[in-house]
Amino acid sequence: MEGIILGEKKAKYPIIQGGMGVGVSLHKLAGAVSKEGGIGVISTANIGYQEPDFATHPQEANLRAIGSEIQKAREIAGEDKILAVNVMVALRNYTEIVKECVKQKIDLIISGAGIPKELPEYVIGSKTRIAPIVSSLRCCQLIVKHWIKKYQYVPDMIVIEGPEAGGHLGFKEEELAEGKRPKLEEITKEVVAYIHGIENEYHKKIPVISAGGIWDKKDIEKFLALGASGVQMATRFVTTKECDASDRFKQAYLDSKKEDIAIIQSPVGMLGRAIYNSFLQKVDENKCRPQKCYACIKTCQMATTPYCITQALINSVQGKLDDGLIFCGSNVHRAKEIVSVHDLIHELVD
Repeated sequence: MEGIILGEKKAKYPIIQGGMGVGVSLHKLAGAVSKEGGIGVISTANIGYQEPDFATHPQEANLRAIGSEIQKAREIAGEDKILAVNVMVALRNYTEIVKECVKQKIDLIISGAGIPKELPEYVIGSKTRIAPIVSSLRCCQLIVKHWIKKYQYVPDMIVIEGPEAGGHLGFKEEELAEGKRPKLEEITKEVVAYIHGIENEYHKKIPVISAGGIWDKKDIEKFLALGASGVQMATRFVTTKECDASDRFKQAYLDSKKEDIAIIQSPVGMLGRAIYNSFLQKVDENKCRPQKCYACIKTCQMATTPYCITQALINSVQGKLDDGLIFCGSNVHRAKEIVSVHDLIHELVD
């Protein structure tokens, strides 16, 4: 398997670990993945939740934690490895977070949960590369054409997240119905063909990365054969020793069954995939009204939101599962054991 080339650096393997927040993929996991030859991704969603002043000054705490997490991940991975962050467009202080990541000289910013129309503006003149997350050919075309027209900037990478992905999904409810879901394979073929034309026109290599429901070496090889340069995997990296989430969070993955997986409506304004637990049952019964606002999401209004997604995600990553939202991918029920990142990477490529 050929690795992913990004600027002057190259990952040994075509594997990106998906960004998972709050706090599921921080420096331990991202650093370990990059060290082993993949591309580790730090989630910036409320990244400062462990800072002492997070409850009173969440945005300041988040900005402060970005530098700390990137530095610690670099110490694990090494300066020659590719390290990335995931930044959600839906965040209220999206611009400030992106700028801080660029200031910290992150190699790659992957951005979704919205359309990152202005992202090139913040990286031009730096060595930081950028990759939008898309869910369809149409979405990909919209972003690429906008970036080229407004900024004369050709994307450095494209990440396709299909309908089997975990967390927030870029699909409508009717598109996620059984029998009507778009196939990641078809989206990949369409995007690869389109990006190939952009590569030829602008003489720039643009890796296309497929994500959502990818589990093993056979899956990876399938998408490489379709023209993708690599894959992004998140769920599999949760059940690793190095994952930054609590042991109880990881155990919830190991204990899950296929019938536990649910499509939910997130306060972000998007559908998401999660493990249905006692917390989501309380949400359905309207028993989780938020008590505090962390001013995290642009679209969230405390007066109308069914629950605080920040608090729910913090609770889950800390192991308070009865009050926590547990995002997952469609294959979570296949997780059976806790392994090291080293062993997982080699299982996927050897």
